[in-house]
Amino acid sequence: MGKGYSPRIASNPYIVGSFACIGGGLFGLDISSMSGVLNNPAYEDTFGHPTSNVQGAIVAAMPAGSFFGALLVSTLADRFGRKNIVILSGWIWVIGSILQCAAVDRGMLVAGRVISGLAVGIASAIVPIYQSEITAPAIRGRLVSMQQWSITWGILLQYFVEFGCSYINGKASFRIPWGLQMIPAIILSLGMMLFPESPRWLMDHDRSSEALTILADLHGGGDMNTPLVQLEYAEIQEQVTFDREQGAKSYLDLFKPGIFRRVVLGCSLQMWSQLTGMNIMMYYIIYVFEGAGLTGRRGNLIADSIQYVLNVVLTVPAIIYIDRWGRRPMLLIGTLLMGFWLMLVGGLQGRFGHWGSVDGSDTPVWVITDNDAATKAIIVCSYLFVCSFAITMGPVSWTYPAEIFPMRVRAKAVSVATASNWLFNFALAWAVPPGLSNIAYKTYFIFGTFNFAAFIHIFFMFPETAQRSLEEVEDIFAQGHMFTAWRINRDVGKKDAKEVQLANKHEVHEQVSLDEKA
Repeated sequence: MGKGYSPRIASNPYIVGSFACIGGGLFGLDISSMSGVLNNPAYEDTFGHPTSNVQGAIVAAMPAGSFFGALLVSTLADRFGRKNIVILSGWIWVIGSILQCAAVDRGMLVAGRVISGLAVGIASAIVPIYQSEITAPAIRGRLVSMQQWSITWGILLQYFVEFGCSYINGKASFRIPWGLQMIPAIILSLGMMLFPESPRWLMDHDRSSEALTILADLHGGGDMNTPLVQLEYAEIQEQVTFDREQGAKSYLDLFKPGIFRRVVLGCSLQMWSQLTGMNIMMYYIIYVFEGAGLTGRRGNLIADSIQYVLNVVLTVPAIIYIDRWGRRPMLLIGTLLMGFWLMLVGGLQGRFGHWGSVDGSDTPVWVITDNDAATKAIIVCSYLFVCSFAITMGPVSWTYPAEIFPMRVRAKAVSVATASNWLFNFALAWAVPPGLSNIAYKTYFIFGTFNFAAFIHIFFMFPETAQRSLEEVEDIFAQGHMFTAWRINRDVGKKDAKEVQLANKHEVHEQVSLDEKA
């Protein structure tokens, strides 16, 4: 019973909940693996000096694979287990990385990126599900939001590898970083063997004794008879029974009353997280800074790395205070700030820029020349944009969808919401390079407008869910109408603390009595 994992590791909820986040870091590795080579002569020579449209297609290959990977999660995770699918995502990433590292033409590179994208899509959907089912409710929000932090670390670490390898002449300057990105995936797949399977999945597959053992290791110090473990065991058993009798059997269940509205909210938030314009500042930051007048490959790499450091650092306060600040304030303030900074970038480029060339390239770009003040202002606004995303939208976009759905549809709903993220990621990754090449600074105005539209949508339709239990979230959506989320304060749906404590004590004593009789 409970074999195949380390009980010592399982007794530490933060290790259990955070290790799987390495899967999120794979997405960050991919972002830097592309953004760091866009102005690499060896990369351009090897792949035929791709045009803006071709480069967009190469970058978009990864989110295209991720879209299908996210949709596969529900079926794979329910059949083979949460833990095993996390392990699978790591090995798929290794295969994709090998193909990219060995690529000799665009076709092979795109194939490798599609396979890597499949791994990222699977990991990005399964990791929040695994975390929500394996960790205690008191730390669930914090640990799920660490998914975003792991993405930022992936971006940062891979970018510094790219920076170091930029001093190498020849194809090794991009093949070495693409090969090294296999290491985290190998660590993930091997390390997950030491971690437990989801107790809920085990219970759903008639492996109740293993589920009880894992619950005891996770939340009872190995003691199966502690009241908390017995209560959790009874709750999961009740949920599994309900799911089998009345729960979701297909994706059509997501259209049922009371569920469809939340599916729309989850998909919308993942969509808005892409439409904020973060893709521009992550995938194509080199293009942004070149347009601002920052020339020289290594100087550009240094400026980019500062942005990625800020992305990592500013995500930390959001993780720590996400439950205290609340989801709505973070989203509303973040969208306003991001829209403001993008409008400033577009305005500065429109006022001081012109069509020209960068570093002797024959391809015309919108660029600022001989205006150091405007160049510095655009770089600062870009940094502030990334900081605004990191401390608001970034963590919340992963946390909110994982906590608004009932357990019976959570795997399918989170899968669909994550797939919407990758669908828009794919579209924007392909569209941004041609956009910068054809409408230049106006691209920033478009994404700035998206942020303001997101603010309006969130204000009217996204209720607060911070520090709410599943039952309280159900009350919120039962009481609040579609366009009145702004009227729902933090007390709506909240049960009295003494009432909750008495109810919990009653349930524990009742369950213990039943166990003694049995």
